[in-house]
Amino acid sequence: MPNTFTRVPVRPVPPLGPAARLCVPVADAFMVLMLSRPSTRSLRTTWVTPATLGLAVALTLILAAAAVELIVSGTILRVIIGAILLVAAMGPLAVSVVGTEQRLR
Repeated sequence: MPNTFTRVPVRPVPPLGPAARLCVPVADAFMVLMLSRPSTRSLRTTWVTPATLGLAVALTLILAAAAVELIVSGTILRVIIGAILLVAAMGPLAVSVVGTEQRLR
C-alpha cells in the first residue's frame, strides 16, 4: 500500500525533456549501484518515488558540499578525494533531474 513516501501518480510517466533524457543512463546506473533498480529496468518508464527524489537531492547536496570543502582545503590528497566525490555526486544528481522533470511535465 503506497504512503506519502512511495506514492506516485497513476498516469504513465510523461516523456522527458532533452536534459533529463541525457541523465537517464547515469540515473539508471546509479540506481543499479544502490540496489534499487526499478522493475521496468529504467527510470525512463518508471516514476521516481518522493522518497528516492528526496534522498537523491540530499545526497547530491552533501556530496557536493563535502567535495567543495575538500577541494578548497588545498592538499593534493584532499583535492583528489574531492574530485572523486564530485564524480560520485553525478549519480544522485541525475536521479534528481529525472525525478524533478517527471513532476514538472
